[in-house]
Amino acid sequence: MKRIYLKRIFTLTAAFLVFALNLSGISVSAYSFTPISGYDDEGNIVELSIKSEAVYMINMDSGETIVDIDSNSQRIPASLTKIMTAILLLDEFDGDSDKLESTIYSAGSEAFDELYGTGASTADIQPYEEVNCLDLLYALMLPSACEAANIIAIGISGSLEDFTELMNEKAAELGMNDTHFSCAHGLDTENNYTTCQDVAKMCLYAVNSYPLFNEVVSTYSYTMSATDYHTDGTDIYNTNLTLLSSSNYYDSDICGIKTGTLEEAGRCFASYASYDGVRYLTVTMGAPLEKTDEDTEKGEADSSSIYAADTVYYNLIDHINLYEWAYEYIDELKLVDSNSEVREAKVEYGEDGRDYVALKPAEDFSVYFPSYISEDEITREITVYDNIVAPVYQGDQLGVMTLSYQGEVIAEIPLVATESVNRSAVSENVAVAKAFPSSNEFKIALCVIAIFIIIFVIVHIVRVQNRYKK
Repeated sequence: MKRIYLKRIFTLTAAFLVFALNLSGISVSAYSFTPISGYDDEGNIVELSIKSEAVYMINMDSGETIVDIDSNSQRIPASLTKIMTAILLLDEFDGDSDKLESTIYSAGSEAFDELYGTGASTADIQPYEEVNCLDLLYALMLPSACEAANIIAIGISGSLEDFTELMNEKAAELGMNDTHFSCAHGLDTENNYTTCQDVAKMCLYAVNSYPLFNEVVSTYSYTMSATDYHTDGTDIYNTNLTLLSSSNYYDSDICGIKTGTLEEAGRCFASYASYDGVRYLTVTMGAPLEKTDEDTEKGEADSSSIYAADTVYYNLIDHINLYEWAYEYIDELKLVDSNSEVREAKVEYGEDGRDYVALKPAEDFSVYFPSYISEDEITREITVYDNIVAPVYQGDQLGVMTLSYQGEVIAEIPLVATESVNRSAVSENVAVAKAFPSSNEFKIALCVIAIFIIIFVIVHIVRVQNRYKK
C-alpha cells in the first residue's frame, strides 16, 4: 500500500486564495463570521454595525476568511487602483529603494491633461518636473497623487495605455479574475473595476514581497526631495488618518495600506493590522460619503465625538471596529489532537488474527474562531476507507475527518494508522479458499467442466449409435 504524504486541506481556495510570496495562493476557508460589538444588558449579542457595502477580512497567516460580505461583487475601486501602480513600480526596481531614489521620471502634458478640472488629489508635481521614483512612490501612496500615478505609468511603459495593459497582466498573474484596470490612478469609472477579494490578493502580494511597500504605507508624513520647481522639497501627508496619532481615528495596530474615495465608489479602504502576533487584512468598499442623520445627532449631542466633525470617515471606522472585534473575540481554537485515536479500521488478512488498526489524525489542527461560537457548532464527520488489506504500515492514510461549520467545510484531516499490521499468509490462503466457490473464477471453471461433460456425453452417444447401426 502506498505511503501517502500528509497535509492539511482548507476549502474555498480562491486563488487567494492561498497567498504566498509569489501569490501562488493563500488557503481561504469558506466560512464567515458575524462580527459583534458586545452584549446588551440581558447578555444578548449585539451585532457590529458596518457601513461599508462590501467587506473582506482574512487572517493573513492562516489564510482563513474571517468576514465576507459581498466580497466578490465588482465595484469601482477609486484610488485603491494605485496599489497596483505601486506594485508595478516596485516590480520594475525589485523593491530596491536605492534604485528607486537614483532613477528620475518626468512627464509633460500627457500625464496632466486628463486630470485638470477633476479635483484629483495631487502632490503638486508640475509638468516636466524631475522627481525620483522613491518620491513618486510616496506621493502615490500617501496623498494619493494622481499625477504621480501617470508619471510612473509613462516612465515604465511610455504611455498610459500601455501601462494599463501591464496592470491587467499583473492582475491576471495574481489571480484577480474579477478585475479590470483602465487607468493608473482610479479616477476612471468606466471599465475600471475590481472586488474586495481581488484587492486583498494584490495587497498580500505587495505586503509579502516588498518591505519597502510596508514602510511607505505605514508612513503618515514625508518630505519629497528638492527639485527645480520645489527648492525646499514638498511635505506630503497620508490620507489614512489611522496613522496620525493626534487623530480621532488613530489606531496604533493598523499598518496601512490605502484609502480610496470617489462619488461612484463611496469610501474604500485596504489595511492590515497586527496585534499580539496575529495579522489581519481587511478590504472594504462602498462606505457612505455623507454623514448619516443618526450620526449627525450623535455629533450634536457630544462635541468631542468623532461624529461632531463635518466629515465622517466610515471606511476607517469600519476597519477600526473590525480589528477591535477580532482582537477581543477571536481566539485560536484547537479542534484536532494528533495524539488522540478517533476510530478503528477493519483490516483483512492481519497476522495473529489481528483484524483492525486504530486511526488518529495525521496532525494537530487549530482554527481561529469567535469565543461566542460554541465548539459544538463545528461538526466532525469521519470516513474510513473500505476493503483495507494487510500489510498496513504505521502512517498509512486510511480515512479522513471532515470539519464543517454551518454547512461549509473548514478542513479535511487525513486519518492514519497508529501502528503496522503484517499480513498473515495462512489467513489469506484460508480466506481465498473460502471465497473461491463464490468467485467468478470458480463459476467459469464450473462452466468449462460442464461444457466438457456435455461434449463427452454427445460424443459417447454418437459412438454408441454408430456401433448399433453397424
